[in-house]
Parts: sequence; C-alpha cells; structure tokens
Amino acid sequence: MPELSRDENNSKVRNRRVHMANERTFLAWIRTSIGIMAFGFVVERFAIFLKQVSYFLGKEIAVPPRGYSSIFGIFLVGLGALMGVLAFIRYKKVEKQIDEDTYQPSLLLDVLLAISILAIGIFLMIYLIHSI
Repeated sequence: MPELSRDENNSKVRNRRVHMANERTFLAWIRTSIGIMAFGFVVERFAIFLKQVSYFLGKEIAVPPRGYSSIFGIFLVGLGALMGVLAFIRYKKVEKQIDEDTYQPSLLLDVLLAISILAIGIFLMIYLIHSI
C-alpha cells in the first residue's frame, strides 16, 4: 500500500512540473505578443516622430507617407493581440492534454509566429528601400 501512494505522489509532482512548464511557455508567448504590439505602436508613430524631428532640425527629411506606417502598425498590434488569444487557447488545450496524458504538439502558433516575422522583415525592407 505505501508503494502505491508513493507512486501517486511522484505522479502528482511530475504533473505539477509539467503544468508549470506549460505555464512558463504560455507566459513566453504572452511576452512575445506584447513585444509585437509594442513594436506595432512604435511603427505606427514613427512617421510622426520623423516629421517632428525635421521641424526641430529645420531641415526637410524625406518621410514616407504616413499611411504605410499606420496600416503596418495597426496590423502588428492586431497580430500581437491575436497571438495572445491563440497562446491562451494553446495553454488551456495543453493543460487538458497533460491531465488526460494525451499530449500532442501543435505547430499553429509556431508557424504563425515564423510567417509573421518573415512578413514583418519583408515589409520593413520594402519600407526602408522606398524611403531612400
């Protein structure tokens, strides 16, 4: 009888560790989504900043049309918010799978992040080339 309770305690401790690892992963995704939203805010306000700097310096700086940075910044903020929601959904799904001992890895959030970073990089390259 004591062996059974010892195995049960070890199982609970292992599950606790796995649940904490799942929570750490969730918090990492949340930090990533907050970072993307903050970057989107900065991009959205960048054209205004350049215009103010040009007035301060008394020189005319070639500022790309504000529409590009506004649209892209809003897109990034929305993408960050979407990633936060998807991270929560993934967290709850994995939590349930851990309890049922049926964990299956999912690539949806990973692929979304990789495609988003690629799209952001391409857009920023085009944006910077256009502003030269």
